[in-house]
Amino acid sequence: MKLRIAILGTRGIPNYYGGFEHISEYVSEGLVKRGHSVTVYNSHNHPYQEDSWNGVEIRHCYDPEYMVGAAGQFAYDFNCLLDARKRNFDVVMIMGYTSSSVWGKLYPPKSTIITNMDGLEWKRSKYSKPVQQFLRYAEKLAVKYSQFYISDSLIIKSYLGEKYNIESKYIPYGADLFSEEEREQVDHREALKEDYFLLMARMEPENNIETILEGFNNSNSHRKFKVLGSTDNRFGKFITHKFKNDERIEFKGSIYNTGKVRALQNNSYLYFHGHSVGGTNPSLLEAMASEALIAAHNNPFNQSVLHTDAFYFSNANEVRNLVETVQRKEPEKIMVNNNLRKIKYQFNWERIIDQYEAFIIECHKNKNHERVIVD
Repeated sequence: MKLRIAILGTRGIPNYYGGFEHISEYVSEGLVKRGHSVTVYNSHNHPYQEDSWNGVEIRHCYDPEYMVGAAGQFAYDFNCLLDARKRNFDVVMIMGYTSSSVWGKLYPPKSTIITNMDGLEWKRSKYSKPVQQFLRYAEKLAVKYSQFYISDSLIIKSYLGEKYNIESKYIPYGADLFSEEEREQVDHREALKEDYFLLMARMEPENNIETILEGFNNSNSHRKFKVLGSTDNRFGKFITHKFKNDERIEFKGSIYNTGKVRALQNNSYLYFHGHSVGGTNPSLLEAMASEALIAAHNNPFNQSVLHTDAFYFSNANEVRNLVETVQRKEPEKIMVNNNLRKIKYQFNWERIIDQYEAFIIECHKNKNHERVIVD
């Protein structure tokens, strides 16, 4: 069965932004290779301005976010939905619900509607209480107006089942194995093998960046600590100011060269993953695929992926202890290899795309399934 599929809810492909753009890039291209017609909706501001990408049709819709801020996302999603209603897609897959589910009554009525339910957005500490309340409401609307659901984490799948009594399909993110070409991306004059700790994240409180750097700052380590991520926002400026006197901490800004990022992960002594909200995080999978030794924030999301193949921390003292005591010997090599095996057999992109295709086809065959109505 060959289908006409649309992917909405992202800023567009190729990925210049984040998780949903990352997975949309891989899944759209993979579905095209499997014979489907796929359209991805892009912001008119997206750096890529062509009408197709690797066989995927690109539809550019007006996105006023650059003028009015986050509120512009609602207008952008509205514009995408109006366009999608004209195009008779068999399946419309919506990535996330933050600014799209309020337009649920406009979802194309003849299309099969699948929503990837994202992480528990309303838990993010960067949002004010009113915004968190709105996100709970948006989550409820996404459940109401969708027919089928995808969870990228077993924790989220369980949450949706308990909260809304709905069945969602667990399909995680994927990652590519580390290549020899990427291994050569590190400038060895700048970064000696296993001579530094590494953290890569958006500068947000729930990513535990302050906790990690505070633990390192209090340690007696002689190694450097490289921090990857834009520090232009308020929290980023706060963090750089707080640790400006620790010459060991280097804020490197955003690095968009994937090969270089992965080489830095591979080359690090210990890679810190502080994310505490959301599903299966793409940067965590890439660190696993890059053969990094990982220290992760102690929460169910990270545990469900890493199991016993990582060190865990909950506070700055535990970070300090890891910085001062972790070694790179045989037990640590086993942890790295176990995570690499997970990428090969559980989180590889071909397997993920196969799961998406099978689920999309199954959903379309059952398109007369009643939408769940939440009182």
